[in-house]
Amino acid sequence: MEFVCLKKDLVFGVRLASYALGTRSSMPILSGVKLEVSGDVLCLQSTDLERAVRCEIPIENQGGEETVVLNGSILSQIASHLPLDEKTSFSTDASDGTTVKLRCGEASFDLPTLPVEDYPAISPLPSTKIASIDAAEFHRGLELTGFAALKAGETTRLNLTGVNLVLKTDLLRMVATNGYRLSVKTLNVQDVQEEGEFLIEASVLTDLDRVLSQVGSDSVALYRGDGQLFFETGGVTFVARTIGEEFPDFERVVPKENPIALTFNRAVLLEALQRIEITAAEDSGAITFHANNEESAVRVNSSSRDKGEAEERVRLRKAPAEIIEISFRGEYIIDALKKLASSDVTLWLSAPLKAGLIEPAGESIADADQGFLYVCMPVSLSS
Repeated sequence: MEFVCLKKDLVFGVRLASYALGTRSSMPILSGVKLEVSGDVLCLQSTDLERAVRCEIPIENQGGEETVVLNGSILSQIASHLPLDEKTSFSTDASDGTTVKLRCGEASFDLPTLPVEDYPAISPLPSTKIASIDAAEFHRGLELTGFAALKAGETTRLNLTGVNLVLKTDLLRMVATNGYRLSVKTLNVQDVQEEGEFLIEASVLTDLDRVLSQVGSDSVALYRGDGQLFFETGGVTFVARTIGEEFPDFERVVPKENPIALTFNRAVLLEALQRIEITAAEDSGAITFHANNEESAVRVNSSSRDKGEAEERVRLRKAPAEIIEISFRGEYIIDALKKLASSDVTLWLSAPLKAGLIEPAGESIADADQGFLYVCMPVSLSS
């Protein structure tokens, strides 16, 4: 192996590959980045078996075709601290091929290789595209849903760690839940060739989002594989393994009859809840809403033996249709309000022990919030 590439191209490729490194795996080979020289192209690949990244950068090939695996963490650190020089060169040690020399300016590194034969195969991009989606829309969809899922170490129910991607007709519905809250964002998609549901761990999609932000392309093409979903953009492929568990029936969870509408200025409500949450009980995190049909304001309060009590009146756009007192985990409501961009939100309610529904409201709903809804289960407080 002997080639020269622009430093900026190397930094770009190594940075993308770093998002799929298996640095915490018990398999040392997964900590490696696979470098494959073919013609005047260097293909960089990485995987932790849950996700994979494949990207190509142009090179000046001064040798033959060869493949090596280098420690990805070390390579990433080197790429981040290379000298101010336009080009970087790679060459394999001619004696045994177990060392790669990297040179940039006056700096040089001798890097040991990992066994290529131990590196797991990364599935090639399928031939048939199933849909295309706007990259900015996908970013917003993940922003409005991924936060509602549990982290992998928090549960044994893998379906609660994922975002369910429901592809149907010309829409993509992204859904996530932790069992107590549910977040849904519906997006427009193009060129849908095949409908389906794909459940992917939220942290994997977060890494995909980081890759997309680095590539900077406007759209992303989706391809379906065997237990995998492929995302291709700007010559970069991201492979996500799908979760083999069934996602909860979210359509059944979304409340349909909600006669009580509490419409707030979002920023005002958010600031009030952040204050009231300070004295919420540690175990329940409960904040209680007291609404009266004769007053265009809601009284919110919280209390705990160790922290004390807090209460505040928050103005409504208009008085509600009925009287209601209902408690929610303050953190869950605050999380949703932070993600939204619209000036107003409506909390739809029906009864003290039934789920509440939050939607952006008003005459000027932000474009970024279109197609969003959020369901939150109430907290039952003992008398």
